[in-house]
Amino acid sequence: MRALLQRVSSASVEVDGILIGQCGNGLMILVCAMQNDTPERATSLALKVSKLRIFEDEAGKMNRSVTDIGGSILVVSQFTLAADTKRGNRPGFSTAAPPTEGNALYEHFAQALRNLDLPVETGKFGANMQVSLTNDGPVSIWIDQDE
Repeated sequence: MRALLQRVSSASVEVDGILIGQCGNGLMILVCAMQNDTPERATSLALKVSKLRIFEDEAGKMNRSVTDIGGSILVVSQFTLAADTKRGNRPGFSTAAPPTEGNALYEHFAQALRNLDLPVETGKFGANMQVSLTNDGPVSIWIDQDE
């Protein structure tokens, strides 16, 4: 799986002008299931995210996790994280998981975070979403489980 984590003070997602998910201080995560990903990989990614120390401690060092700060998470599916830009000017997305499989893994990832006692809201898989966020830092972390 691939994920782009953004440390935020707030984030929200709308579909057709209706707010469907939001979070406060914590993480906005764009996530993409890739071909051959499994529920176990989604669970592993959730565990990694929950422990990743990207929030500042009292000394101003990135030494605390979203769990440590009692933060919340907004998870948004984004198949374009699978973009292959090696050839030509039009990205290819053939390495992304097929939609049914991708949705199941996206939902599994969000639930795995909830199972770690993290407050999680989500976007709507496959929808045209409008995402707003205030990136804190800014801090953005790329995770590709194949790297």
